[in-house]
Amino acid sequence: MKNRLRELRERQGWSQGELALRLDVSRQTINAIETGKYDPSLPLAFKLARLFGQRIEQLFDCEENA
Repeated sequence: MKNRLRELRERQGWSQGELALRLDVSRQTINAIETGKYDPSLPLAFKLARLFGQRIEQLFDCEENA
């Protein structure tokens, strides 16, 4: 699943570690989401959307051809 997490995080000037602390997850989780190796749970996706003031659909794009 493609996402805009890295773009939005960098726009805020946050490191992966800082974002992880805000979400109560590991830095490795943030890295895995940003690189597309891990799709977040629905509760985590909602937390991300709220944190960045976006809708989930604005953060994540499900690849139909995957």
